[in-house]
Amino acid sequence: MITPDAGPLLTVDEAAERLRTGVRFVRRLIQERCIRYVKVGRHVRIPEAALNAYIAERTIPSFHDAQSSYRKAA
Repeated sequence: MITPDAGPLLTVDEAAERLRTGVRFVRRLIQERCIRYVKVGRHVRIPEAALNAYIAERTIPSFHDAQSSYRKAA
């Protein structure tokens, strides 16, 4: 559920710019429902929080970060 504190609503162009990708990629994410979006009439807007969540879900930890949680006990 999208709440008012989800941040500003971004256009597809703005979302593509923030992801440093093309507009077609963002539209495909929307079409495949990989990212939350809002329909405002016939316009599509992406909450900033949804974009941040998409990035966080796909962020791969570095080898050092992943290894630190599996250290041997002394």
